[in-house]
Amino acid sequence: MKKLSFSTVMLWLGLIFLYAPMFILIFYSFNASKLVTVWGGFSAKWYMELFKDQQILDAVWTSLEIAFLSASMAVVLGTMAAFVMTRFRRSWAKLSLSNMITAPLVMPEVITGLSLLLLFVHMADMIGWPAERGRLTIWLAHSTFCAAYVAVVVSSRLRELDMSIEEAAMDLGATPFKTFFLITVPMIAPALTAGWLLSFSLSLDDLVIASFASGPGATTLPMVVFSSVRLGVSPKINALATLIIMAVSLMAFLSWYFARRAEKKAKAAME
Repeated sequence: MKKLSFSTVMLWLGLIFLYAPMFILIFYSFNASKLVTVWGGFSAKWYMELFKDQQILDAVWTSLEIAFLSASMAVVLGTMAAFVMTRFRRSWAKLSLSNMITAPLVMPEVITGLSLLLLFVHMADMIGWPAERGRLTIWLAHSTFCAAYVAVVVSSRLRELDMSIEEAAMDLGATPFKTFFLITVPMIAPALTAGWLLSFSLSLDDLVIASFASGPGATTLPMVVFSSVRLGVSPKINALATLIIMAVSLMAFLSWYFARRAEKKAKAAME
């Protein structure tokens, strides 16, 4: 019998530590009892109750909408910032901009959320906009801190590019604007996709900044879950978490499948 190596044992222990709570959550989502820690028999009624809860459904739609818009805006802002960080000549202005862009990565979310709240309040007092905090302010807040993550991802990709390709395109008559969209963007497309997905996940998961930037007219899913957990964990939350885990797992599997198929096609074409 083959002995298990130390690295294999630690790998399995790590996987169990990470995924055992998820399997327990999925198991108790089919619990018939209202008490999440007491097994009352197998039942899927909490999934039916979940789809009848209009507050949770509205929060899910709000979170998805804000996450999509925030990720899209963050990719635009982060790509422009990354281009400046990598292509402009070294100066104190470039260094200051780089430090300002990466600051949200290490800044506590409480500080970021409080500063954005004060900004929105002072803007409303001075110019009358925004009139109230809601989806718009959450979108602006999420776009701000997500752009920092996109800038780091895209800048690392831009540093690896061969600039001679862009120079050759401009030598052949392409304008810088056309070169950027036809040459640079396709080459950094994987980084743009990774930045968008990262921003979408961060926005969808955020609680602290959304709590500061939101108002009575907008409630995100993490805010609803957190408020319900404070009053006691409802089996509906277990059902909701199970559906989210299944959706994320399906997306991860599809991404792996299409990437693997594209890799096989590329190898077959080379042969």
